[in-house]
This record gives sequence, structure tokens and C-alpha cells, in this order.
Amino acid sequence: MRSISLADGPFADDFFPFSETRTVADIRCGILTIRQKWEYSFEVSDSGKAEIEIPSNILPDPFLTETIRKGNPAAVKKAIDQAYKLRNIADIIKMGDQEIRRDFELITGGRRTMPIPESNRIVLSASGQEKRSQIPGEQIFMEPGAVVEHCMLNDTEGPIYIGKNAFVMEGSMIRGPFALGTGSVVKMGTKIYGATTVGPYCTVGGEIKNSVIFGNSNKAHDGYLGDSVIGEWCNIGGGTSNSNLKNNAGTIKLWNPVKNTFLDAGQKAGLFMGDYSRCAINTSFNSGTVVGVCANVFGKGLTPTYLSSFSWGYDPEAGYDFEKAIRDIIQWKKLKNKILSPDEINVLKSIFDRQYKADHKT
Repeated sequence: MRSISLADGPFADDFFPFSETRTVADIRCGILTIRQKWEYSFEVSDSGKAEIEIPSNILPDPFLTETIRKGNPAAVKKAIDQAYKLRNIADIIKMGDQEIRRDFELITGGRRTMPIPESNRIVLSASGQEKRSQIPGEQIFMEPGAVVEHCMLNDTEGPIYIGKNAFVMEGSMIRGPFALGTGSVVKMGTKIYGATTVGPYCTVGGEIKNSVIFGNSNKAHDGYLGDSVIGEWCNIGGGTSNSNLKNNAGTIKLWNPVKNTFLDAGQKAGLFMGDYSRCAINTSFNSGTVVGVCANVFGKGLTPTYLSSFSWGYDPEAGYDFEKAIRDIIQWKKLKNKILSPDEINVLKSIFDRQYKADHKT
């Protein structure tokens, strides 16, 4: 198997706040992270000794992976130059539909799903029958240990993937493309529209559409999450909803503090929340809101459209005390039987110091 490395470049700044705590290769888009996609075809090395270096924002496709396998340097360079690259955080949701479908084929190819319990209602439209040889549930795949009972599953618009030991509670309605990660829980009566990815060890409820939740995060109660990306170890308070469309249906702009500029995100864009951030119950997020790392979001009325890392409420002069923030993260991790490592603390301290200097212009 050929070896490759996935290298960040200046483009990493376009992925704030998610690139603050991970490489671009470890961003989840579709069922898998970019790194995991490449690992299906190649040995991915972090040692710098790989045969080929590939920008970490490139999404692999069959033509590109086959060209790399053949090994012609000129052809490989041309294929890399022409490959699709994630450009920014808005692309994570824009490419979700395509990437769930591609990842579904990667993960399930040549395998058989666990039996889908008869208590579930599998929706199959007439057009779906024609497209898929009249086989209900052909694009539904359940891993070992997954539990799905008394739910409505609609795979006419895209596949539904249920990860190992995941649990979908009764009364949930799911329309593909949809992916549920290992050990995650969908609570009773949840409504999920494609294209949505819920990463591993999350708990979700309410209404979710065209969104990506990286992992170990909770949106466990009623409220709407649409056209949004939520990092790891986040918590969305009960009753919280986000807007994903301006009143005038105009272009939504996302603020990027690293590049000190706005990104045009198109007509639909919701909430983009960095790792370790959380919000109070009944929070109302504006369309195109960007929340940094480890922010505690609360206050009256609609949120500002940008909240910096280590924010404390809506007040730009207030800040989250670092030691208190670390204690709080440790408590949140205990809920999922995890610990906060020294390396994670060092990363957070670096972000805190940088943000403190920015806030105080020092």
C-alpha cells in the first residue's frame, strides 16, 4: 500500500474555529473525517516520510486515488491540482450530501447490514422503487450492536448509516442521507433531515437538518439545528434554535477573525461552533453565527454573529477564566467517561493566550 501524508497549508486559516484544535485532515465531512477517507486506500503517515504529500483539504475520489496508485508523478500532480478541495467551513455542509454517499459505499461495500427490525417503517416512494429495484431499505445499513425500533426510515433520497452500538429511540423520523456514529443516541421523536452527520458518542434530539456534529457533543432536546457545524465536546441547551436564512434571503457572511474578513456562505448558513463551547437553554442564534473554542454562550435576545474563543456570555469585555474553563471541561468529559489530556490543555492554553492578547491589544 502506498503511503501519503496530509499537510495543512495557509488554507487552514479558512477553517476557523475547527482548525484551532485539529488539523484540517481531522475535520469530519460526510460519515468520516478527511483522514479516515484516505486511510481506506493508503497508509497515511504523519512522520514526513510518505511517498506523496497531499493538501489536507482535498476530498479523495475514485479517479484521484487510482491515479495515485498508478504512481506516475506528472499524472498524480495534475490529479491533485484538479481534485475538489474544501475551501472553508461552509463547504463542510455543502459537501455533506456527496460525502455521506461516498463514505457509505466505502464503509459498507461487500458487507451485509445487521437485520433491520420489522417494527420500523421503511418509506419507499414509487420513484424510489424504480431506482432501487423495489427493495425497501436497500440503502440502510446497521452496524453490530445498533438498536433501532419503532422508527420511520426514509432512504429514497440517500443512504442511512447507523454505527456500532448506536441507539435510535422510538418515534424518530429519519430521512437520508444520514449518518449516526458509534455509540451515539437519537432521542425519542427526533426529526432528522438529510444531509446530516452525527459523529460518535453524541446525543441528539429535536429537529436537525443538513448539519454536521463532529463527535462527543450533545444537542439532546427540542429546538432546531440547521445548516450548521458543531465541533467536539459542545453542548446545545434545551430549546435552542438557530436561523439559517436571512429575512431578505440574501447572502450570509461568516466572520473569520484569523483572516480578519467575512466569508460569503451563500443563502443558507446556520451555527458554526468550535470545540468545548456550549450555550444556555433557549438560546437563539442568528444565521451565520461563528462561535470560537471554549465559549460559554448566554445572554438576552439573539446572539452576536461572532463570539470569540473563551467568551463569557455576550459581553465582549468579559472572558472565561482559563482555570475555571479547564475545570468545567473536565466535568463535561466525565459525563462520557473521558479525561482531558495534558496535550489538550496545552492547545487550549495557546488559544487562550492568543485570544487574550487579541482582546486586550497587547
